Amino acid sequence: MSSIRHMVTFSLHSGKDNPETEAFLQVSREELAAIPGVEQFEVFRQVSEKNDFDYGFSMVFADQNAYDAYNNHPVHVKYVEERWKTKVSRFQEIDLVIQK
Repeated sequence: MSSIRHMVTFSLHSGKDNPETEAFLQVSREELAAIPGVEQFEVFRQVSEKNDFDYGFSMVFADQNAYDAYNNHPVHVKYVEERWKTKVSRFQEIDLVIQK
C-alpha cells in the first residue's frame, strides 16, 4: 500500500496573524499531531496571491487504514465538531497517494 498525504487549506473567521488565530493553529498542531498514525504534521501560512486561503495543514498516513483510523479517532471527531466547524470559515481538502 502507498502512503497518503492529507492536506487542507483554509481561512478562519478570526482572520490572519492575531492571537486567536495563533491559538487555533497551536491547539490544532497539539491535538491532531498526537493522534496515532499521524506522521509529518505541518502547519503552513499561505503567501501566494493565487490562492484565497490563508493557512494549511499537511500530514501523512502510512496507508488507508491509518487514515481511516485518524478520521474516526475520538480526538479528531471532537476537534472537527468543537473547533473546525466553529472556527474555520471555508476550506478545501485534498488527499493524495504518494507515488514512489
